[in-house]
Amino acid sequence: MIMRHALMLFFIVAILLGQSAWAGTIYKCKSTQGDLIYQEKPCAAETSSVSSWTAVANSTSDSGAGTLIVGQGNNGHYFVDATINDFFLNFVIDTGASAVTLPQSVAISAGLRCITKITVRTGNGNSQACTTIIQKLKFGMFTLSDVEAVIAPNLNQPLLGMNVLKRFRVEQDEGQLRLSKKY
Repeated sequence: MIMRHALMLFFIVAILLGQSAWAGTIYKCKSTQGDLIYQEKPCAAETSSVSSWTAVANSTSDSGAGTLIVGQGNNGHYFVDATINDFFLNFVIDTGASAVTLPQSVAISAGLRCITKITVRTGNGNSQACTTIIQKLKFGMFTLSDVEAVIAPNLNQPLLGMNVLKRFRVEQDEGQLRLSKKY
């Protein structure tokens, strides 16, 4: 609970300071107690690195212009912190997922409801799921509205899929993934 309050305070201070608070690399670390820590310096030896990202603004406008640089996680995946309808979560960037896909528990916590029941084909066979609409999806300096998503009851990790990624230029090189808006 204390960590959640500290995280909220961090985001409030960052918003008040404007874009300059996001100009450098932010490291997401996990302490030996398992708490997530967000900091501007690399993770200490007694913590483990979860992910890191850097926002590089190409413009001073708040229109979503710029490039989001995401560091590769220890397991080879790319993770990005985001909010859906102001609910905080951590996505795996997944070019193999057709759409944004959310665990059922995350969807419920974010106030999302099932619109249409569907059957999806996965690497593990067919599964029941449903569609929904995310009114506001925000990650880095990007905010998207009315994003189609899938709620999957047996999923553990939110996936940022191709229905969002196709809106961006995606470049991967030397352990970094760069996302910039297509124009």
